[in-house]
Amino acid sequence: MANKTTVALTQDQYKEMIETMKTGGCDFRSNERIATALVLEANLGLRIEDILSLKLEDIISDGGRYRLNITEKKTSKKRTFTVPVAIYNYIKVYAMDHGIKENELLFPIGERAVQKYLAKVADYLGYENIGTHSFRKFFATEIYLNNDYNIVLVQQLLQHSSVAVTQKYIGISSEMQEKALEGHINLI
Repeated sequence: MANKTTVALTQDQYKEMIETMKTGGCDFRSNERIATALVLEANLGLRIEDILSLKLEDIISDGGRYRLNITEKKTSKKRTFTVPVAIYNYIKVYAMDHGIKENELLFPIGERAVQKYLAKVADYLGYENIGTHSFRKFFATEIYLNNDYNIVLVQQLLQHSSVAVTQKYIGISSEMQEKALEGHINLI
């Protein structure tokens, strides 16, 4: 994916990609492990390298809630956040179904293996500029759209250094800003 900018997935693309990974295609087998890792990326907003290093014991019960304390590999920033109960249960069922113990990696695979598999699926479905980061961008875009366009919330969830970085990340262009201004005119 060098020199290509990945794009955020749409809801339909996300669903189709995960379903295709779970069922397989004519040129590739099903791969629930990779599908599950990408579902977590799309629902937690973590980078794939951080997802691949997760263990069930990393998610700590905290008074009826669950939280995750990690140090992001790319930035070395410490991050603590709540893991919704539904996501924790999803992870727990996955671990039980695959005989994964609390202290074992949930996804004992490399980032390159995920990228190669994802490229096959994207090619099979006819999608361009899709990479592992497309799932993190999907997370960011969905949070933005479903929370009254709260760019600061998205910035905080992704731990970006500025709102400008987040705007670029989710694709808020000057064209979109101009269109929003044009659509807001209320002259009396």
